[in-house]
Amino acid sequence: MTATVSEEAAPAPAPAEPKKPKSRVRWRPWLWLAPALFLLSVFLVWPVIRTIWISFHDGSTINPTREFIGVDNYVRMFTDDAAFIHYDLPPWSALFNSALWVVLFTLGVIAFGLLVGVLADKVKYEKTAKAIVFLPLVVSFTAASVVFRLVYSTDPNIGLINAMLGLIGLGPVAFLGEANIVNFAIIGAGIWVWTALAMTILAASYKALPEETHEAASVDGANEWQVFWRVSLPQMKGPIIVVAVTMIINALKAVDLVLIMTTGGPGFSSRIVGFTVYWEIFNNNFAGYGSAVAVVLLIMMAPLMWWQMRQIRAAEAR
Repeated sequence: MTATVSEEAAPAPAPAEPKKPKSRVRWRPWLWLAPALFLLSVFLVWPVIRTIWISFHDGSTINPTREFIGVDNYVRMFTDDAAFIHYDLPPWSALFNSALWVVLFTLGVIAFGLLVGVLADKVKYEKTAKAIVFLPLVVSFTAASVVFRLVYSTDPNIGLINAMLGLIGLGPVAFLGEANIVNFAIIGAGIWVWTALAMTILAASYKALPEETHEAASVDGANEWQVFWRVSLPQMKGPIIVVAVTMIINALKAVDLVLIMTTGGPGFSSRIVGFTVYWEIFNNNFAGYGSAVAVVLLIMMAPLMWWQMRQIRAAEAR
């Protein structure tokens, strides 16, 4: 009897502590990330480090690190290369032209993309209109460049614009042969190509806007322009920022349009920074100097990409 009571009064055994996860479990996420990290390291991080290292050398494409010269390439870039930065008038140089591209090309693409995206939303043949505008983006940039070389031709039998100017007694105008015009002509071609992408993004954003806000503004007496400018446009800030940053980066690193339409001419009046990287390395065989220009291009683009990531994260947080 006593043994039975003592057995009943004995405390219950403490619950077993949960087993700690094995250390190998902590490495499992890194195992899945390893392929991506490897590819990023090989094709992004290492090329950046290598380019920075080459920029301190004087060498060719075959032997890019032939002679270490420190920061001489950077000094030359800003003090002794009129093709990169020209301190006198006219200011046509790679750095100035890139700034011109950033402003005019970006504003032009956003303006035309927004215009087409909004207006096409109000017509019955919306899909047909958008399909026509989207066609230039399907065409390769090489083909687009060749087309615009013909469009800008001074021969009125070939050049569409000069043929139209001839009908009113003007021209011919050498759009690709005059330093004061050529940049605007190439930027126009770039806007024609990239408007389709802006239209696609901004039209989708416009369609996703809540209709209630438009109706409320109309009830308060706002006209169509006021509804768009004060109600719709502020709500499209995020997509507009995405398009703007994308176009700025495209403007800075553009090569194909300039290469095929003018090869940087006349003289060096249509060069931009992205084209200069290609031209110095592959045409002039100055791997060190071209790499220095590439580093400057990276420095110009890095803040834009960082700012875009901040905007995207802020939008996701909201």
